[in-house]
Amino acid sequence: MSVPAAATSSLSDADSAGEPTTLLQISGLHVSFYSASSGPGGTPQYLPAVQDVSLRVPVGTSVGIVGESGSGKSVTALSLLRLLPEPPARIDGGQLLYYGTLGSAPSGTSLLERRLPRTQAQPTDLLTLRGESLRQLRGNRIAMVFQEPMTALNPVFTIGDQIGEALRAHQRLDRKAGFLAAEELLQLVGIPEPRRRAKEYPHQLSGGQRQRVMIAMALSCRPDLLIADEPTTALDVTTQAQILELLARLQTELGMSLLLISHDLGVVAEVCEHVAVMYAGQVVEEAPARELFLAPRHPYTHGLLQAMPRLSSPTATTAAMDTRLREIPGRVPRLSEMPPGCRFADRCDHAQARCRAEAPLLQPAPAASGSHQVRCHFPVLSDPADRSTIPPRAATGRPS
Repeated sequence: MSVPAAATSSLSDADSAGEPTTLLQISGLHVSFYSASSGPGGTPQYLPAVQDVSLRVPVGTSVGIVGESGSGKSVTALSLLRLLPEPPARIDGGQLLYYGTLGSAPSGTSLLERRLPRTQAQPTDLLTLRGESLRQLRGNRIAMVFQEPMTALNPVFTIGDQIGEALRAHQRLDRKAGFLAAEELLQLVGIPEPRRRAKEYPHQLSGGQRQRVMIAMALSCRPDLLIADEPTTALDVTTQAQILELLARLQTELGMSLLLISHDLGVVAEVCEHVAVMYAGQVVEEAPARELFLAPRHPYTHGLLQAMPRLSSPTATTAAMDTRLREIPGRVPRLSEMPPGCRFADRCDHAQARCRAEAPLLQPAPAASGSHQVRCHFPVLSDPADRSTIPPRAATGRPS
């Protein structure tokens, strides 16, 4: 597909300016869902779930998407692999420009060998892929770790068979070779006794082990981009920390890009270098991770940080330690109830008349770096009042 010059010129400028090479560029993505009775008089209509989402994922870096449930994070991720059922879903517009190659990784490459993705000057718009081309993309060049490993894994097949399935499909390995590769993958993600575990079924593993299996499956074909959708959901704190450490280590060691989706700012701070905050289907703020946590500009991001539990310290007063957590009043609006202006206006302490009448655009944030953007008429210019809410790794920068 021929991509307009305007879509690639800005990326070329960014890459030549010293920034990492672009792997994926989401430009103006619009997704809606069919509703049988939400129109005037109960008539059918399509309701917008994701509107004008744009995001750049560079080669070998980690990008986070954060927001409340219902903000459009998972819909955006599923759209990248065209996994939304159509209907009821419908992609109404935008481009998903993929700068990697669609072929398989070189055969014989060790899973432990760092390999940066092969990129090309002319991108492929993933929205134009059909049939075999789309199958070559899924699980091969772009892979995904889903939210619930127990429901994502097939209960009647062994772990080794399920990991080996992608290798048989994309790498043309036979069953025996696929099973041996599955053992290597289980060892890579830190599962003890990989040979025995490969012969077991999902119900015989713990929740943390099942999530490691999902990561092993996603890594089986050495993807250029790994999408992790709420990978720590329903895991205890200790296991959550282990999974995050595993993702960060593998992303660095294997040279792949990582798109991490979460509702937990602390999780994103642990892993990501760049963060986009979504609310009601739109990106409301986007910035380098450290800058976003230290100097948020959107009232929603500010509210999320203030709602995080405060870390007690030896010098903290009793009154400070007993202070109730701050909350953001209200809820995310329904798809059929989107306001005409700013979608956060009804929950915002800074909202004015203009906010309820005019929808803001995503634009450079005031008093911030050039890569910091905010969708707000009246951005917050003050830093968080209580820096103890800032995740420690975000305050110091992600270690190398």
